[in-house]
Amino acid sequence: MKFSIAALGIACFLQSSDAFAPTFTAQRSFSLQSAVLEDTAVEAAVEDKPKKKLPTRFDRLKQLYKGPTFKLKDDSVAFSYDDFAQAVSETVYGFERNAIVSGTAVEYMKAGCLVDIGAKASAFLPEHEAGLMMEEKVLTEVVPLDTPIEFQIISEEDENGQLLVSIKRLEYRKAWDRVTALAEADEVLEAPVIAVNRGGAICMVEGLRAFLPGSHLTGQLPDENLIGQILPLKFLEVKQETNKLVVSNRKAVVEQQMADLSRGDVVNGLVKALKPYGAFVEVGGMSGLLHISQISHDRIEDLEAVLQPGMQIKCMIIDHDKLNGRIALATKTLEYEPG
Repeated sequence: MKFSIAALGIACFLQSSDAFAPTFTAQRSFSLQSAVLEDTAVEAAVEDKPKKKLPTRFDRLKQLYKGPTFKLKDDSVAFSYDDFAQAVSETVYGFERNAIVSGTAVEYMKAGCLVDIGAKASAFLPEHEAGLMMEEKVLTEVVPLDTPIEFQIISEEDENGQLLVSIKRLEYRKAWDRVTALAEADEVLEAPVIAVNRGGAICMVEGLRAFLPGSHLTGQLPDENLIGQILPLKFLEVKQETNKLVVSNRKAVVEQQMADLSRGDVVNGLVKALKPYGAFVEVGGMSGLLHISQISHDRIEDLEAVLQPGMQIKCMIIDHDKLNGRIALATKTLEYEPG
């Protein structure tokens, strides 16, 4: 009976073990299948991902190559790179309007020339700005190529970065400085007559146009015959602010030739012109007025019957204004008898 009970217990144990065996086997089989699927998916993902191309030896050398290297030495020059950098930092490049710069003409053009002033574009010098009185000069002679010259900037940069420059403006300023110095010294100067007008004549003084009033001409009238003559002049008015320059020929002649004249002197004169009120007589380069009432004690009805231009006469100085160069003359005082 004991044996039977023991056998029965073993049989039951074996039956229970067979009942659980299929479940364990199924679980293990599922685990293996899952692992295989996961490995397959990973391998497929790895195969789908593009492989990164490894750099070759040439690529690595190319990345490391920085070009040829040179060992720079500044032993052969008189300054170092530090000196050069300091000089550049201290250099001021001013290309504003009215600035004065140094430059050289590099090329002639139809209406002027190109000038290198160190700007980003060559400046342009118009021909009429190359100097004073350019009507009588040639651009190639006034502004030679490759010769350092000072210029004044007279414009802002245009759309091409080009500036306009001038030499005339600088010469104009220097001319006024010379004229001012001459006026202060009260010196006599000589200048040519370049034009005449109703009021007088125009003289060229130090490159500037000066007005010579007809009343300050000595011994002649302001007509076409005066053009080209070189006259001694003195300044009457100098005003740079208003560009006004007035000169006198009479004042210069007075100082040069009238110093020894006095009332009562008898001098020789040349009749230059006749007027209804008398005659203008040149005396020693000065113009004196011989009034019709001082010609004779008799009444003169027709002046041309008595005097003619170009006639030499002897007359007496009866009055003079040395400051203004005016001389009053008379011939009737030299008559032996009135009439």
